[in-house]
Amino acid sequence: MSKVPIDLDRIKKEDLDREIIRIAMIAELDAVSLYEQLESMTDNPNLQAVLQDIALEEKTHVGELQTLLLQFDDEQEKELIKGREEVEELLKK
Repeated sequence: MSKVPIDLDRIKKEDLDREIIRIAMIAELDAVSLYEQLESMTDNPNLQAVLQDIALEEKTHVGELQTLLLQFDDEQEKELIKGREEVEELLKK
């Protein structure tokens, strides 16, 4: 499991919810990676199907948390759009 990357006791109260969301996103992304790695290790199709389904659910959780984060952090929303535009521009070349 991932370790909480920051000391939440040192976070200003007005920033706490935003940081909690980011930590939750890290945990969900770790879970996606874990389930996908486990799926690739087994040859059992039933186990593969269940692990793939669970990984997809974790990806949904990432989306839910990202939606919340964008409500708490206007700068994050702007940078997400900027990042998307940069990738689209790079891929056009």
